[in-house]
Amino acid sequence: WAIIFSKWSSFRKARTANASFLRAFRKANGLDAIAVAAEQFAEAPLVSVFGFGYEELQRQVKSRGALANKLAIERALQLGISEELAKLERNMNWLATTASVSPFIGLFGTVLGIIEAFSAIGQAGSSSLRAVAPGISAALVATAAGLGAAIPAAIFYNHFGHVIREIGARMEDFALEFMNRIERGSGG
Repeated sequence: WAIIFSKWSSFRKARTANASFLRAFRKANGLDAIAVAAEQFAEAPLVSVFGFGYEELQRQVKSRGALANKLAIERALQLGISEELAKLERNMNWLATTASVSPFIGLFGTVLGIIEAFSAIGQAGSSSLRAVAPGISAALVATAAGLGAAIPAAIFYNHFGHVIREIGARMEDFALEFMNRIERGSGG
């Protein structure tokens, strides 16, 4: 649950900050103005992608006096996207592991509860409810706990995977928009 709430919060912030940064990017007169304003959108994955592209552009302008290699800027933008996707995917493996392993942990608890119930039957010499109830109760609690962890983990793993793909698509779109802007000559 800690991972679910943490991811939920960070994805919400990332989406909001991305939208705000994108509005500022589209309104700004030049990339230098955006670079100055980017600090206020630190939660936005697009800011990191912008930073990768902007730094490569600045290196080229410093060393050659102008934009010389568009492909290098595209590669820099792709590196930024890859880095941001890796950040977004962090801890997702824990949700997948919880979703797949928790039912088995619950099943293991169920087996132990049934063993306890049979042991109680053997000790009591009868199969009365009083003898088997504690073991069956423990078995049901273990099953419920396993499912209680697995079901939300599976649901949110799938939901967050969709969110990550959506944010990734936005970063790809932004990279294209960035390239269009510098190709039009309104970069600096």
